Order: sequence, then C-alpha cells, then structure tokens
Amino acid sequence: MASTRPTQKRQTPKTVYVHGNTVRKLEPEETPLRPPERHGNPQKKMRVKRNQEKALQIDLPYLVMLVAAACCALYICVNYIQIQSSMTVRMDTIKDLEQELEALKTENDTLETRINTYIDLDYVYKVATEELGMVYANKNQVLLYDKTESEYVRQDEDIPTN
Repeated sequence: MASTRPTQKRQTPKTVYVHGNTVRKLEPEETPLRPPERHGNPQKKMRVKRNQEKALQIDLPYLVMLVAAACCALYICVNYIQIQSSMTVRMDTIKDLEQELEALKTENDTLETRINTYIDLDYVYKVATEELGMVYANKNQVLLYDKTESEYVRQDEDIPTN
C-alpha cells in the first residue's frame, strides 16, 4: 500500500563541489518574488494593507494642487506660443516694411536724378535776366561782415552796420 504520509522535500546543500578540471555552469536558484508569508499577527497584516491602500489613494488637496499646477503650466505654454507667434508676425511685417522703404528710397533717388538732369541752368539764367529783369549785384551792393562769436549765422539776427 501507498504511504499516506506527506512527503517532505529535501533541501539541497549550499555547498557545491566541482569535480574535474573545468567549472560547470550552475543553474540559478529560484528566488521567490515575494517573501514568504509569515504566520504572525493578522492585525498587523491588515494595518500594512490599509497603509498601502491609503498610500495609493490621492487625497483631495493634492488633487486640487495638481490640477491647478497643470492649468498654470498649460496657460503659460499657450501664452508663450502666442507671444512667439506675434513676434514672428511682427518680424515679418518689419521685414516687409524695410523692403518697401528701400524700394521707395530707390524710386525717390531715381526721380531726384531725373529732375536734376532736366534743369537747364542756361534756361533759368535767360528767363531770370530777360523776362524777369534780374541783374547781378554790383560790388558796392554786396556787404560782407565778420562774425567771430559762432560759426553759423542766424536768420532772425540783425546784421551789424559798419
């Protein structure tokens, strides 16, 4: 008949002897993922379990602060993106205005050159002397004076008499 006695596993000794001139690879011992449960105080187990559950729960003030911080971060990010976008638009506008200014300056210089080339000084002299009766001033009509106070002449200042 078969024995009804429970069989016990024999533990292997911790010391392993190597026979021969090479070392054989040992298979790793199986280690349990959880420590074996100890037969002890069940109330202690309940307290540990309650503490673990409590640690995993998020309390209301923490949740409120977390949501507030997330909203602040989102608000800051959106404002940053809007500021970057407005700066980009302004930079493009400035670049366009600078190009337009350069084009207008070039056109103005071209027109000024054309105007200066159309002025005929001989024609101006002829019209001034023949039609308008202008004449050159004589030497006795020209008054020269020396102003030593400053290098420029003010138009509203009185001319000194000799």
